[in-house]
Amino acid sequence: MNHNDAVLAGSFLFSGLPAEQLREIAAIGVSKKYGKGVAIFFEGDPGIGFYMVASGKVKVFKMSFDGKEQILHILGPGEPFGEVPVFHGNPFPANAETLTEAEVLFFPRAEFVHLVSTNPSLALNMLAVLALRLRQFASQIENLTLKEVPGRLASYLLYLKEEQPGQDKVVLDVPKGQLANLLGTSSETLSRIFARMTEEGLIRVEGKTIYILDRERLKER
Repeated sequence: MNHNDAVLAGSFLFSGLPAEQLREIAAIGVSKKYGKGVAIFFEGDPGIGFYMVASGKVKVFKMSFDGKEQILHILGPGEPFGEVPVFHGNPFPANAETLTEAEVLFFPRAEFVHLVSTNPSLALNMLAVLALRLRQFASQIENLTLKEVPGRLASYLLYLKEEQPGQDKVVLDVPKGQLANLLGTSSETLSRIFARMTEEGLIRVEGKTIYILDRERLKER
């Protein structure tokens, strides 16, 4: 099994599919490699297919009228993006750009829709992915509108803890500047909050590794 086949087999979107169907999906995927900070698509581009990260990191973001960037998602290997327009063919509703050197798999819309129409399991997985996106958006809207920045950071750290099971620590998957953008704040404010949480004994920061010292108090932020 090559790397891209392993990415497909391990992805949430294609989980549980038999090897034969995974081979059919792999056959329509087109591998694309990008350098760091390269646009994959822009908001308004035709939604001619969707993508999956094979390696590296990709951000999906919107730009405001005054040129301010708001990150919607930060995605790693096995995670799809640009999938929303697949079924209705509308333009991409946001921008996608690499955060690191990255390889992505592109799945043309027509070929993928054909596979979905003949594969109920894949259709159910696609619905699950779209439902997950809705929950993520709902959570992000709640964090940005109802919580102060410390609460947003606490929620994100606890989210990472769920994604990185094991010891009571998490490793930040993006630079702190990008994390500040994701949380709707500035790098300076985020640094102050990290320092305050450290003083309060909630966390310990060692580079990109954040040790969670008091999960219950962190939940209350």
